[in-house]
Amino acid sequence: MGRSRPKNRKTQPVVTESITISENSQAPSVSALLEKTQALIVQCDYNLANKFVRRVLERDSNNAEAKEMLGVIQLEIGELEAAKQTFLTLIPPNPSAPSPPPPSAYLYLAQLSDDNPQEALQYYQSAVDIQMAQLKGKERAAGTTASDDDDAELRRNIVRALIGMVEIWMDPSYDLCFDPAAEKTCEDLLNAALQTDSGNTEALQALASVRLSQQRPEEAKQCLEQAWTAWKDFESDDIRLPPIPTRLALVKMFLELELYEPALLVLSGIMAFDDQEVEAWYLEGWCFFLMAEHAQEHGGIFNELTWEQLARDARDCLEMCKTLHLSQEHPDVPLLDHVRELISKLESLGVQPSPEDGDEEGEGWEDVEGSDEEDGDVDMS
Repeated sequence: MGRSRPKNRKTQPVVTESITISENSQAPSVSALLEKTQALIVQCDYNLANKFVRRVLERDSNNAEAKEMLGVIQLEIGELEAAKQTFLTLIPPNPSAPSPPPPSAYLYLAQLSDDNPQEALQYYQSAVDIQMAQLKGKERAAGTTASDDDDAELRRNIVRALIGMVEIWMDPSYDLCFDPAAEKTCEDLLNAALQTDSGNTEALQALASVRLSQQRPEEAKQCLEQAWTAWKDFESDDIRLPPIPTRLALVKMFLELELYEPALLVLSGIMAFDDQEVEAWYLEGWCFFLMAEHAQEHGGIFNELTWEQLARDARDCLEMCKTLHLSQEHPDVPLLDHVRELISKLESLGVQPSPEDGDEEGEGWEDVEGSDEEDGDVDMS
């Protein structure tokens, strides 16, 4: 399987909506202001969104929807402590908190409590409890106006909160992962997730991650295969696809299990949707690098490709990753360090990037001292 190639993409102009803030015109309704705020958040125009949402709060200081939007805006512009304080106004014991409080406020607070895992777990549990109560209410009121889509989305949200709890228990940066109860707790949480939404791909991936940590690779493979089968034939823009971070996490587990072909297929789908995704280029380069190593160890061929071809594909992907990382000022510095390390290894073996002018495959290689000895193998380790 060959590597992906970037496509040229044109930036679409942002169309500004007609609502403006003017004291001389008739004041728009609260609902219109909220709608405009949401549109601006989607457009990533957080400064203007902030002006609109604060105008709502001037009229109704306890408007829960406006408060949540304000918290999201503060998160996006990096005002994390302000965002936390905003979300805290939406939950008890704050006297202005709605009843019941929005579960999304608890979910945001959980993500803002990465320095306090116990607090984060409590926030996640509160979100789960509220949404479970909502789900049971829908089940009791079967046949009402609640749609199947609403029910499915509620179940997915519950599962994501449960998975968030699993990730905290498994995070090696917290002491919780050394707790004797950690393994059983993760099992219980994932069982609850799969009972809530059987076949949920994110839950199956989380279960695979647990199985890997338990040194049970065959069971991990079964979970990943079941998760991937549910969506692997979808088009790259299908809304039913898992989020890109979830698919990237799947690729990492595929690589850990030496399942290179499905890893490349998942990456191909991601890049068909967004060919500027830095981590996707990194993982594709890492995948080809591992395949080249495998080829060296097994006669120099892997899937009908020579280790040299695979190594060049790795170099091309890693060079693209480095370029995008620097141009986007991507925050993941360790990723860039590993990319540079891999490129350095390939460089030392004489592996050069593919010529931009489409020269023949054989060109672009440099002689490496000792490369023409007996079997021609070069150690990539």
